[in-house]
Amino acid sequence: MQQDQIPAPEWELETLAIRAGHQRTHEQEHGEPIFPTSSFVYGSAAEAAAKFSGEEPGNIYSRFTNPTVRTFEQRLAAMEGGERCVATSSGMAAIMATALALLSSGDEIVASRSLFGSTVSLFDKYLGKFGITTRYVELSNLEAWEAAIGPATKLLFAETPSNPLSEVVDISALAEIAHRHEALLAIDNCFLTPALQKPLALGADLVIHSATKYLDGQGRAIGGAVVGRDKELEEVFGVVRTCGPCLSPFNAWLFTKGLETLNLRMRAHCVNAGILAEWLEGHPAVARVHYSGLASHPQHELASRQQQGFGAVVGIEVKGGREAAWSVIDATRMVSITGNLGDVKTTITHPATTTHGRLSDDQKTAAGIGEGLIRLAVGLEALEDIRDDLARGLDALV
Repeated sequence: MQQDQIPAPEWELETLAIRAGHQRTHEQEHGEPIFPTSSFVYGSAAEAAAKFSGEEPGNIYSRFTNPTVRTFEQRLAAMEGGERCVATSSGMAAIMATALALLSSGDEIVASRSLFGSTVSLFDKYLGKFGITTRYVELSNLEAWEAAIGPATKLLFAETPSNPLSEVVDISALAEIAHRHEALLAIDNCFLTPALQKPLALGADLVIHSATKYLDGQGRAIGGAVVGRDKELEEVFGVVRTCGPCLSPFNAWLFTKGLETLNLRMRAHCVNAGILAEWLEGHPAVARVHYSGLASHPQHELASRQQQGFGAVVGIEVKGGREAAWSVIDATRMVSITGNLGDVKTTITHPATTTHGRLSDDQKTAAGIGEGLIRLAVGLEALEDIRDDLARGLDALV
């Protein structure tokens, strides 16, 4: 094995993103190969038996072991500073696999009330069906987290920054609370990625990713990942192996290539988003802008200390409720109207009727999802073009 295939302790994030995880085959390829195979063959029945039993390392079946997927897993684990990564078929599959692996009937989750709508549905509708209950608290209120924890609490779960209001929690302080009560802390790091935030270094036990978003960066594929210690990840791997929410080799290859430019892309996203957020904050049609990079954000100081950047997701509350919000969205000619984010293309959506549309009115109110709220995921187009496209609808409201 050549030296550049072995992650060195002194390697920086940018180097890990390009070099980590690739073990060259006998062909000595320079680029990472794709292994689009369902199964693997053996030289003898004895070799097959040894690999199926775990006595010998090696590939068995692509539902749970595939060289292309393993490259992505090892690279992302190195970038997050985790012992291990398990890739999944989607970000939601990553959350589901984590819950199934680490929780049992009668256990409790304490979660931020500022979560992606599908995460809330998973916790309440499906995990709840099997006797796992969830209590929701205000993301930034550490006293509320502490008060909600009971004897059955096994997992604390938070998105920080939150979707789509950019709320932030002190990860180190929350990890201390979780561990004092012998619970695990999982952080959804989808919005910032390891380029801008490393929850494990701040004390979290698990990091969740929707690789669909910024890890890919171009809106090409669906996938997810869980990163953490080998102890917990072995259980998550067991769920993927048995239940089958696995990542395809082709998607893993796309995500691996996406990681190579992650740091550059995230820095560029942050620049565009920061300038655009300041412009939006001064527009007369805008009631409020939610972006932790703004000095007006209530947790700007915490975000500046905990993060290496503020991300690209901007929440915009326009004056006039749903009618005004929809008119701004419909007036765009370049920005993509879609519920996805993390793309080089700027996207826009109305959370109350799309990403958080399945929440009850009370849940939306608790999460701060109002009818006048627009979520903008700022891409890498020319800043002037993004601004002009938004101005068309915003100016019409004045």
